[in-house]
Amino acid sequence: MAKEKFERNKPHVNVGTIGHVDHGKTTLTAALTKVCSETWGGSARAFDQIDNA
Repeated sequence: MAKEKFERNKPHVNVGTIGHVDHGKTTLTAALTKVCSETWGGSARAFDQIDNA
C-alpha cells in the first residue's frame, strides 16, 4: 500500500539552539515560538502541554 504524498502547504521554520546549561535556550525558543504564532498564525502551547517534550 503506497503512502500518501506529503503536502507541505504551511510555512514552517526549524530552530536549533546550542548553548551552555542554564543560559536560556528553552526560554529563547519559547519566546520565538510565541512571537511567530502571534505574527503568522498558529498556536503556542506551554512546554509542559506538549506530549513529546
